[in-house]
Amino acid sequence: MSQASHGYKILPYYTYADYCKWEGRWEIIEGIPYAMSPAPLPRHQRIASVINALFYFAIKEGGCKKCKTYEFLDIKVEEDTIVQPDLLIVCDEIKQSYLDFPPVLVVEIISPSTALKDRNNKLNVYQHFGIKYYLIIDPDQNSIEIFELNELNVYETILFDPNVPFNFSLDTDCIVKVKLAEVWDE
Repeated sequence: MSQASHGYKILPYYTYADYCKWEGRWEIIEGIPYAMSPAPLPRHQRIASVINALFYFAIKEGGCKKCKTYEFLDIKVEEDTIVQPDLLIVCDEIKQSYLDFPPVLVVEIISPSTALKDRNNKLNVYQHFGIKYYLIIDPDQNSIEIFELNELNVYETILFDPNVPFNFSLDTDCIVKVKLAEVWDE
């Protein structure tokens, strides 16, 4: 009897060593490769620029010397899991060509083609890796969701008013206030 008749599925399995040889932008989640979408739409790029600027200036204004914003930096969670969020904040020194420890915050700007992966696979990856804050921005709905790790290392959805500055505690001596409604200022 063939494998097909037993319902077996043969799935590809890749690691960081494979990833380093590829051209273009990819992510790997538990060994499964995901091609990054073609260049993001202009609205996506605009939102990415604004959210980066909001956090950059909030960090600077807050006097947080250790914390920095990054775009499109590889996060190597495990040998078979490498992700590239739209924005991340790191409050420690990066010693590799990739991040091999949890950033304090990641942002994903979702699209219809990435929403399922970002809301499920990546949420689980970020939670398991211990990333304190995960923000999901949905340009189609003009919505922002904030997930914060609780004391059990499980994400909780934070209710907030986007018109009121939200306090992000990035480091022991670094609390920044960001008015997230400014993401929608066009």
